[in-house]
Amino acid sequence: MSHVAAPSPPPPGGVLWSVVGDVRELLMLPAALALQVAHPAVAAGVDEHSVFRTDPWGRGERSLHSLQLWVYGGEEAAREGQRVRRLHRSVQGTDPYGRTYHALSPDYYAWVHATGFPVFQHALHYLARPLTEAQERRLYAEWLQVGRVLGIRERDMPPTIEAFWPYFRRVLADEVEETAVLRELIALDAPVPPPGLGPLPVRALLGTLWPALLPSFVRIRRFLTIGLMPPEARAAIGLDWTDRQERALVRLGRVVRAVVPVLPDRLRYLPLAREARRAAGLSGPARRARRRRRTSGRCP
Repeated sequence: MSHVAAPSPPPPGGVLWSVVGDVRELLMLPAALALQVAHPAVAAGVDEHSVFRTDPWGRGERSLHSLQLWVYGGEEAAREGQRVRRLHRSVQGTDPYGRTYHALSPDYYAWVHATGFPVFQHALHYLARPLTEAQERRLYAEWLQVGRVLGIRERDMPPTIEAFWPYFRRVLADEVEETAVLRELIALDAPVPPPGLGPLPVRALLGTLWPALLPSFVRIRRFLTIGLMPPEARAAIGLDWTDRQERALVRLGRVVRAVVPVLPDRLRYLPLAREARRAAGLSGPARRARRRRRTSGRCP
């Protein structure tokens, strides 16, 4: 009996290694999640089986850690991908239109993963720098590789970037909508509980200040969710975005692009990514020396 090798995560030094562990990813994730739940079947699964209402911070932390493992986890990446699939085996039910769904149905499972690529591609225009054509192709190839880690078969996602965009536009035209879960994620009156993360004194302070902080938090979350969603996705779902908001997003992007690259690694990269980059020689003095030698074609 032949042994089938576990799928490998993207290699060190790729585009994803520059994007997924960077703190700017935290600004992109709400748009990706919103695009996922714009699909009625995905929204139904999240509505009925997720703790996004009662424990949004814990859910977000666990999802972020899982994503880091898919990219930076080495041999652990495949095990994490298997764990994610096991977790979704029981996620099934009926969507608002009376159609049965299962989280591991190839179309739905692939859509959840596929949304990351257009959100990364669009958000980097504002928060980092636009990808070159070669970087876009590499990003898509690496995202497909992460899909293999998650158990997505080759036939379930477009094999090339040229095939991806017609697929993406077809799903936008035929399947996505402003679902009830999506409306909750961008609502300005959303009853978001205070963060339950960090040391006890920090949690206590946030709990005390949260009623005053919540209105600003939900406004910023809505702004980033809609603004960093690809424009054709916004249009397909029916989300409004004004010229004034676009100018504000451009200004925010300028600040982020100026500040984040000069941060020390301990502030710029999330912990798992920081350790993996250090082990691969991509941080600290080695990274700075390579950066000085580069003259073009840099990753974000």
